Amino acid sequence: MGAMIGETPAEIETPVAQPARRRRGLGYVGWWLIFIAGIIYFFVPLYATLDFSLRAKPFLAAYTAIVNDPQFFSTIAYSFVAGILTIVVSIIIIVPTAFWVRLRYPRARPWVEFITLMPFVIPPVILVFGLLNTYKSPPLPFTQSDMGSNALLVFAYTVLSFPYMYRAVDNGLRSIDVRTLTEASQSLGAGWLRILLQVILPNLRTALLSGAFLTLAIVIGEFTIATFLARPVFAQYLSLVGDQNPYEQSALALVSFAITWLAMILIAVVGRGGRGRVSVTGGR
Repeated sequence: MGAMIGETPAEIETPVAQPARRRRGLGYVGWWLIFIAGIIYFFVPLYATLDFSLRAKPFLAAYTAIVNDPQFFSTIAYSFVAGILTIVVSIIIIVPTAFWVRLRYPRARPWVEFITLMPFVIPPVILVFGLLNTYKSPPLPFTQSDMGSNALLVFAYTVLSFPYMYRAVDNGLRSIDVRTLTEASQSLGAGWLRILLQVILPNLRTALLSGAFLTLAIVIGEFTIATFLARPVFAQYLSLVGDQNPYEQSALALVSFAITWLAMILIAVVGRGGRGRVSVTGGR
């Protein structure tokens, strides 16, 4: 018989709707199973590392040894300073380049993307050998002093950060109307530097934070380049501790993981509220 009087079409259960609802239910369960499997895959190794680090006697001996070791603070401070300098240099290079490519030269975008992907193609050991052979003698003898080696390390890390920083900035520029903001700023008398600093950068706040903390995580965990340049970075200290005390190495691995997650939390806290506010002001 037909539908009863007063029954709306949405209330009628058709034979086609039942399999569709069943598929949606199975898909919902499937996604939850994948999520649970990912959580297990992610946290079981962390728990095993924590359990191994706690086997040192007395209780928490591995963690107290780390805290009492002055090399821990000096190496992690060095890595953080190198990471911050790398972020600053990378932003100075990437933001104007990505902005100019998107505004004026969109056809050059594939070439810029290809160049920024080169760190994925060239291994770090090849990169550092090239840097050592190029900058070991005049007119640019960077490797003959600590300051020069530190600068060379930051430059190498900047190259490694290009794939992450460029894509973060490029995605941020896609989410805003760059041309309209630029034309409005120019109509109010703002120059290019003021447009970048007061209009573009505030709108890229979340994107820059994402790229910055990805870069920081890479710098903290990088080992090859720093070893060949003989720089006292945290990853090198982690390797040396592992040769002497495996319990402390496990504790250090958890500490470095916690630092990375704190950086990710900072992204959520500082970037909360979404995109930066548009600021278009007049003046010369």
